[in-house]
Amino acid sequence: MPLHKTLTVNNHAKALIWKIDEPFEELSKGVFLTDENQQRVNGMKSDLHQRGFLSVRHLLKEIGYTDNDLVYDEYGKPHLKDGNFISITHSFIFSAIIISTEQPVGIDIEMQRDKIVKIAHKFTPIEEYKSIANHDALVSKLTIVWGAKESLYKIYGKKKLRFLENIYIEDFSFDTNETTGKILYEGETSDYDIRFLEMEGFTCVYAY
Repeated sequence: MPLHKTLTVNNHAKALIWKIDEPFEELSKGVFLTDENQQRVNGMKSDLHQRGFLSVRHLLKEIGYTDNDLVYDEYGKPHLKDGNFISITHSFIFSAIIISTEQPVGIDIEMQRDKIVKIAHKFTPIEEYKSIANHDALVSKLTIVWGAKESLYKIYGKKKLRFLENIYIEDFSFDTNETTGKILYEGETSDYDIRFLEMEGFTCVYAY
């Protein structure tokens, strides 16, 4: 299908979401990959990963970019050659990008799964959520927290941050669809706005 959703973040940033229901052959049409990325796609063993990779290139095309405009640094963080900021995510049937002309941004999509409850203690103080009696609500909230921390991790762009110690997400209400977060590292604190939405059993979170 075409573009699933476009989200206006602010005057200089927007996010785009693609629902991946096309076969690989259809997604291959209309996008041109660099030789390096073509080899990368050819080497992927999973059809799901191949289609996710190509869907991101369709999202780039939606905003006037090509595969050749995207480069990755030594940490695997994507950058645009023109200096604009970008973040990319892919999870099963959804992919998304967020782009800003003025400031770093991060985005993450996660499938809502029960196992998030079992691993929650690894990325957030789980005692903060013990008052949530409804299991589905707990899964939903923890998935948002994980996605928010992942988004901030992508903004930072290096592999030294620890989700439990270095990234903090302010408590929030589902009704507001937004919260704030902090990166606390080496004596410095950076503050970010965070928004989230849920769709078809998935959670999309983006930070700026």
